[in-house]
Amino acid sequence: MTDPAKFAPNGKPRARGLELPMPGVPGPLNAITDVAGVTVGYTTLRNNGGAVHTGVTAILPRAPADLLHPVWAGVFSMNGNGEMTGAHWVRDAGWFTGPITITNTFSVGLAHHATLKWMAKRFPSLGEDLWALPVAAETYDGYLSDIAGFHVSEEHVLAAIEAARSGPVAEGCVGGGAGMIAYEFKGGTGTASRRTSTRLGEHTVGVLVQANHGIRPWLTVCGKPVGEALPGERVYENERGSIIVIIATDAPLLPGQLERLARRASIGIGRGGTPSGNSSGDIFMAFSTANDPGQLPEPAALTFTAVSNDDLDAIYLAVVESVEEAVLNAMLGAETTTGKHGRVVEAIDAEKLKALVLQ
Repeated sequence: MTDPAKFAPNGKPRARGLELPMPGVPGPLNAITDVAGVTVGYTTLRNNGGAVHTGVTAILPRAPADLLHPVWAGVFSMNGNGEMTGAHWVRDAGWFTGPITITNTFSVGLAHHATLKWMAKRFPSLGEDLWALPVAAETYDGYLSDIAGFHVSEEHVLAAIEAARSGPVAEGCVGGGAGMIAYEFKGGTGTASRRTSTRLGEHTVGVLVQANHGIRPWLTVCGKPVGEALPGERVYENERGSIIVIIATDAPLLPGQLERLARRASIGIGRGGTPSGNSSGDIFMAFSTANDPGQLPEPAALTFTAVSNDDLDAIYLAVVESVEEAVLNAMLGAETTTGKHGRVVEAIDAEKLKALVLQ
């Protein structure tokens, strides 16, 4: 049986499948779905050689029936040229409810609207006694895709949410990542995880990225500058993209601690070489599945079990390593794509990359 930590569902080698020296110990799937209860679904709109390369990624932090249970979270914007709805409330209250969706820049409002419609149908109390402000995020796929054609529909968002499942997670040109570009190679959706421990016990950290950032001269893999040595045509001179990072963990953490986790995604993407360019929307959120307070409205008193601040270093490192690897997995899972106006973005040459890193 193929090891899902090393090989994607389509059989393509991931970073570990190439035997790149990735640090840390991953979960069995090396995916955000290693965090118990977290599921991922996609709707992908892609016609290679055509003008539509877009879609929706949905992440459910709890079982569908429990999505009115607040999920404790923290957010961080490394560079704010992008959007993540619900972020202001997460900063103030420390929680969100509902599915998380990631799509293209022009469809983020639709994703928010459709998620609310999905929630209102499932939870009749919404709009009567309760409100919701779900998280929807975006990166720009307009180089390859007809973004102004508004091809993502409400039905596509609902389908991605309904498709959310546990198990191995597809990578590359899938979901919201269908039209994305990373370091001028085809990018998109990537995931990874780490096992770690504190004095409270064993924990899992999992991340999912929508990687659409960086230029080729910046690309660094396992500490080696490899971008300019890799074959392929340049796409543009200045960075024009963004990256969304969603971090999940079963470690019990306070909202302030989760914000600190979200900040560490900056180091993870920095290991890949990006300085977080001016045009980049580098926006990160971390959430914990622990400390479930039950369904809204909030009880009169909230109680927490939380990891000691003195024990956070191991979790920080798990975040950094997972984000670095997830970006690589997004690129390795992607395929050369011909998009609108005949524009071609090549997939990274995996064997050449391996040779450069291991030489």
